[in-house]
This record gives sequence, structure tokens and C-alpha cells, in this order.
Amino acid sequence: MPANPILVTGAAGFIGFHVAHRLLRDGHTVVGLDNLNAYYDPALKEARLAELEMYPGFEFHRLDLADCNGLAALFARYRFHHVIHLGAQAGVRHSLVDPHSYVQSNLVGFANVLEGCRHNGCRHLLYASSSSVFGANTRLPYSVHDNVDHPLNLYGATKKCNELLAHSYSHLFGLPTTGLRFFTVYGPWSRPDMATWLFADAIMSGRPIQLFNHGRMRRDFTYVDDVVESIIRLIDRTPQTDPNWSGDKPDPASSAAPWRVYNIGNHSAVELLEVVRLLEEAIGIKAECEFLPMQPGDVLETYADVDDLAREVDFKPATSIADGIGRFVEWFQIYRALTRRPPALVGDAVFSK
Repeated sequence: MPANPILVTGAAGFIGFHVAHRLLRDGHTVVGLDNLNAYYDPALKEARLAELEMYPGFEFHRLDLADCNGLAALFARYRFHHVIHLGAQAGVRHSLVDPHSYVQSNLVGFANVLEGCRHNGCRHLLYASSSSVFGANTRLPYSVHDNVDHPLNLYGATKKCNELLAHSYSHLFGLPTTGLRFFTVYGPWSRPDMATWLFADAIMSGRPIQLFNHGRMRRDFTYVDDVVESIIRLIDRTPQTDPNWSGDKPDPASSAAPWRVYNIGNHSAVELLEVVRLLEEAIGIKAECEFLPMQPGDVLETYADVDDLAREVDFKPATSIADGIGRFVEWFQIYRALTRRPPALVGDAVFSK
């Protein structure tokens, strides 16, 4: 493999796959890391990997983030200049059932990534955070300049911890780090536990859709191609120290260390009932809905202020929910037609139209 590949952790996951695919398509070499765990069907992850392995510039390592020695050896071997850390234990509700998996993957694993970057000359670490860090905040739109000290679930708490751990390494060791607060990412090749997948599968199977808070939840749905574009533009935007930062009035979005966080969202909130309507329209089948109360750990609404992102990289996510749902359904219908196994890419019309 040529020198200076980019490391993408979680390369068999939803966002990691799309990021790795874009990097490979742009001519970069990529080392992908994933443990292929059974949080959801590993066959979907293996199908994503099969697409990436079509590129000669891709090399995959099956490795758990919590494997301290294995990760240290990987970093020492390649001495990555750029690391895009997207591997994690995802899901808010699952954190109520299996909290230890979040501690191992999102905390122990992230510490191992930071150590690998620290000791091997990493020039920029970009890592996945989440809109879940905003927790009990109710002022909308969510701004990176607001404090995020009241997470409502363990998943959000681990992502807040990631931001704090990254800051300590930026401060102590000068490691440039950029946190990416994702807002409800959706699109082709998504996870089976995500709303668009769950709703589409229920509609096509004739099962009722479970709508919590009676469908009145609002989310900032962000199409995956817009997320990828944001990440690609940020890779070479190495965070600098903020000369105007003051400990007397600290700005939560920047630092005297080379550390930044950005919201990666579509800067609009869509009610789940509208998502259902768009899925019905794209699929051509009326949904049966089961209205349920609010679930522990959920928030009523997410809505991203992305002005800092737009100023930094001259881009903000803008794919409409109608266009994004249409592209997702087009892919998902092919998925179901192929014996419920993920399809090979069918050109840009399915993958990233």
C-alpha cells in the first residue's frame, strides 16, 4: 500500500462506508477498521466491505477498538497522518440495555485511538460526535457555542466524553482534533435500527409503524452524501488555536488548543409524521401507525445551527427530506428485491444521486 493512507474506523458501518467509498473514488488510499459486531446483521457490513474491496487502494483490518495492543500495532505500522474515527457503539435505546458495550467501544476504544494518534504523528483526527450531546438543551437551533453538560442518555454522555478526551489531548500534546456532531443521518446503506429503514420495512411488510410521542418528534434529518461532503472538506482544515479564546468567558466551540467541534446537520427540523408521509408517497403504500408515548432518553426536537461549518468549508448540508427519502426508497426497494440482501451498487442513480 502507498504511504500515508487515511484510516477510517467503522469502515463497515453506515457513515464509515460512505466516507471510505468517497475517499477511494477520489483516489486516496484507505485503511478500514471494523470489528463486524452483531449489533445488527453482519451480512450488511460484509456487503459494504465487498464494495470497498473492489478498489485496489483499500485494505481492511478486522479489529476491535478496545484491543489496545492491536490498535497500537496498526498505528505504529502505518503512522497515519489523517484519522477519521467513525467506529462506535451506536443507538440511544440500546444503551439502556447494554451500557457496557458503550463504555468499551466509545470510551476505551476512543482512548486507544487518541493514544495511537498521539504516539505516531497524526496531523488531524476527525471523530464522530452526535447531536445527542445537546441532551436537555431546549434552545433551538442547537449551537456549538452552547454548553452541553446535561446528556439524557448514555450514548450522548459517551460522545460528550469523547469531546472532552479529545480536548485534553489537543491541549496536552498539540494533537489537532475535530468533533463532528451528526444529526439523524439517513440514506442508502443505512442501519436497520434507523427510523427510515424501520418505517420503510414496516410499510412494505404490512406491519404497523411505532411512532413515539404520537409521531410529534421532530428531527434534523441529514442526507449521508451531505455528511460525507462536510467531512471531506474538513480533512485538510486542521483546527488552529483560537487567539481570542478566554478562560474568563470560554467558548464551547473552540479553544486555546487546536480543537474544534461542528454541527453536521441539515439545519431544519422535520416531524416524523412527515417522514412517514413521504415514505408512503415514494413506496406507494399507506402506512398503519401505532402511536406510543415518549421513550426514556429521547428528546422532542433536534435542529442544527451549521453557520460555523459553512464559514469554515463553504458548504452546508441542503438535500431536502423529499429528495433524500426518494433516494433511500429507491435503494431499499432493490435491497428487498434481492432476497433481503444488500445489492451491489447500481450506479450513482442508487448510490449517491
